[in-house]
Amino acid sequence: MPAKTPLLTTIDLHKVYGSGDTAVHALRGVNLTLFEGEFVAVMGASGSGKSTFMSLLGALDRPSRGECWLLGIDIARLTRDQRALFRRHYLGFVFQSFNLLSRMTALENVELPLIYRGESRRVRREKAAMTLDLVGLGDRLGHTPAQLSGGQQQRVAIARALVTEPDLILADEPTGNLDSARSAEVMELLVKLQHHRKLSIVMVTHERDMAAYTHRVIWFSDGVVERDGPAAEVLK
Repeated sequence: MPAKTPLLTTIDLHKVYGSGDTAVHALRGVNLTLFEGEFVAVMGASGSGKSTFMSLLGALDRPSRGECWLLGIDIARLTRDQRALFRRHYLGFVFQSFNLLSRMTALENVELPLIYRGESRRVRREKAAMTLDLVGLGDRLGHTPAQLSGGQQQRVAIARALVTEPDLILADEPTGNLDSARSAEVMELLVKLQHHRKLSIVMVTHERDMAAYTHRVIWFSDGVVERDGPAAEVLK
């Protein structure tokens, strides 16, 4: 088998909020390597550090100390503006609350990241339409979020994350606002997309049945990685 290609490596990653007696140590020396094409679930109790970890992976914040190498760049050392540019070009985000603009159509919502990248109107329309078709919404281009079910809205959000062809997709509780049937549909879509497009996906979830769809589970506890391994083993 060919060797796996590292996508992301963290070295002694720490994050402390506040100082002195009130300091909160959210991460306490996390060392991890994620590989291209992996579908990874990040789990743990509230306050375990999983959300802080995802924030650092997404270049939304900087660690207190340590390194976070993504695509050969230590994003821990980037300035605020450099992190924004990095997110725009290399990352895709899927949120629990969908974060769609209510007055825009599905097509217009998916176009947004391409506008920020300076794509022409024709190119972004073509790419957005193709990506919506990829997630099964080719017949819903002109529908606003209010005209779509929760599951369909999340599909639009996934299309928006995919349209820039990012190197890594970060999904924060992507099924948290959906019922069990719609949750399963979204997870099956992510699995299908990951397999056929060789996507790298890191997903925060507190639901074990959703994590079971992934390849690997990283379990946080008190700011450290307590367990890390194949989903079937970690979720026993």
